Amino acid sequence: MTRESLAGIRVLDMTRVVAGPYAAQILGDLGADVVKVERPDGGDDCRRVGPPWIRNPDGTENNAESTYFQSVNRNKRSIAIDYAKREGAQLIRELAARTDVLIENYRPGTLQKYGLGYEQLKKINPRLIYCSLSGFGQTGPYAGRSGYDYLMQAMAGVMSVTGARDGEPGAGPTRVGIPIADICAGLYCAIAILAALRHRDATDEGQQIDVSLFESQLAAMLNTFSAWFNARTTLGRTGNDHPSAAPYGVFEVDDGHILIATFNDREFARLANVLGHPQWVEDPRFATMAARNENRTVLKQLVTEALRGRTKAQWVEILNAGTVSCGPINEMGDLENDPQVLARNLIVELQHPRHGPIRTAASPMRFSASPVVYRRAPPALGEHTDDVVREWLGSSAAQLSDPGQSS
Repeated sequence: MTRESLAGIRVLDMTRVVAGPYAAQILGDLGADVVKVERPDGGDDCRRVGPPWIRNPDGTENNAESTYFQSVNRNKRSIAIDYAKREGAQLIRELAARTDVLIENYRPGTLQKYGLGYEQLKKINPRLIYCSLSGFGQTGPYAGRSGYDYLMQAMAGVMSVTGARDGEPGAGPTRVGIPIADICAGLYCAIAILAALRHRDATDEGQQIDVSLFESQLAAMLNTFSAWFNARTTLGRTGNDHPSAAPYGVFEVDDGHILIATFNDREFARLANVLGHPQWVEDPRFATMAARNENRTVLKQLVTEALRGRTKAQWVEILNAGTVSCGPINEMGDLENDPQVLARNLIVELQHPRHGPIRTAASPMRFSASPVVYRRAPPALGEHTDDVVREWLGSSAAQLSDPGQSS
């Protein structure tokens, strides 16, 4: 019999948009009982970030529910509570007294005004793990600023290394096409919470966690950060070329483009042999990674010429058979029928009582003893208010005196 890793852990998810909900979804995937706390007047802002909108079972669009929301809110129950009302704040305090983890992403100081800050809730639940996610952290000169993914990509340096080179068509700072700062922050939140749970297991002590989008994105800069702070080198924008490896990037073939990646001399030798040019390995212009980077333009021309005469599908098969990293540049529609996606069940379909089937990307975590379980589709606003209050507090929401919530 299997048991989910976080079975028995209760989480109050007081977050909106992407980063916080993503962290809470990860905990839900691991088996935690995640309760999403939303304001009654519309709930999570992400519910209304569209188009596109999810489709109803009859095929019509539901322009009150975005597809964006579905991506980060499965395995949760939703309760609608207005913490700005005295009764609503009291209800959250009662729930927090019975929870293990609370995640919030309000501006620093916001929840303290309603008696819901860490120091206030710690008094009623010393074992509480309280994760605060913000744009810039709980301290520092930017702490009071709001922060969104795009802004963090700009301020943490992502856009300085994303986009075409100066002098090329369309050159200029470019954002990453997915909310990468939100994703990184959500992952760091989940990791930090798991570490805090382990600490509590050993000490019986809760704590506050401070994670920011800005710091999460900065930490994820990796080689770009290290290049400057250890070699005073600016990597800059390199378009589809890798800044430190060649040939590594997008190459044109007869019916489109493929991605070829060679990251060391061994892989380059395999590529040269597969393309019918083993002499490249001994060519002083290409014999080492440093030489290939220095001569990347001429090398790309030679590789492109060698690729002529075959299609994407042919080259993907040939190069992978030769142990050269290569793949197609897929659209989302291509992934729907991709053999690897299908074999690994990477598209998860969940039944929503109002909206019908909802499809989400599977968790990448695979466990041999405590597998991820997909229990619930992303919830409707306030769908589980009565159930959660009854289970956690032993009472009915209808019996509470105007708790500032709707069921």
